[in-house]
Amino acid sequence: MSLDSYVHFMRMATKLARYALDHGETPVACIFVHTPADQVVAYGMNDTNRSLTGIAHAEFMGIEQIQSKFGAQDTSIFKDITLYVTVEPCIMCASALKQLGIQKVVFGCGNERFGGNGSILSIQKDSCTAPQNKHISVPGILRKEAIMLLRYFYVRENERSPKPKAKANRKLDVSTFPPIDWSLYLTREEFKDILGSEYLSHYDEKLDLSKTVDWGLIDGNYDDFFLNIKQQCDQFSLQVPKKLKQENCR
Repeated sequence: MSLDSYVHFMRMATKLARYALDHGETPVACIFVHTPADQVVAYGMNDTNRSLTGIAHAEFMGIEQIQSKFGAQDTSIFKDITLYVTVEPCIMCASALKQLGIQKVVFGCGNERFGGNGSILSIQKDSCTAPQNKHISVPGILRKEAIMLLRYFYVRENERSPKPKAKANRKLDVSTFPPIDWSLYLTREEFKDILGSEYLSHYDEKLDLSKTVDWGLIDGNYDDFFLNIKQQCDQFSLQVPKKLKQENCR
């Protein structure tokens, strides 16, 4: 799979994360792509503020959609699904995804406190839980955009926080980004196989795949996009013979 394909689908997840931010949620979002059909089958956004439920993470919201459509007992569809999520799944979500047998996880920025795909634990490679299920986890796709959306959120007041803290003195950093330690997630050979030898210098020097931030992407309004992606997911069927036009998702 090419880097362009990864970016194409991560752009969708990033738009949903911006939509979540604009509607009072932490800007973390995901889409579940049925790989053989190259179609979005489900989506998820954090719902912790609205629901006041600590486990209402984006990945769980998407999993619930898939199980509502295809049943909770038969998890075989997950072996054909790639998850694109703006922030590395936490340990809880990473464990759930592994037990369901997800095919692949692609994410934007790492989760330095709770990351379950390399930052803290590498559950996708773990042999203790569901040892028959292992998958590749690809980090760093639109990482800067994911980081910026989180920064947007954290300079705002979170009215749902038990003890809101004044953030008036916080300044939005739009120019500096921490290095990405690719070796936490992929060996050098895995990185080469997945992203190509032309990017090996980024691996060695802990650089992002892109030097710039796509401000147009993260500063857009995506109310219409949300309705469109919801409609596509509602219409998805394993019997659909041809894929929906990708330009409708852009």
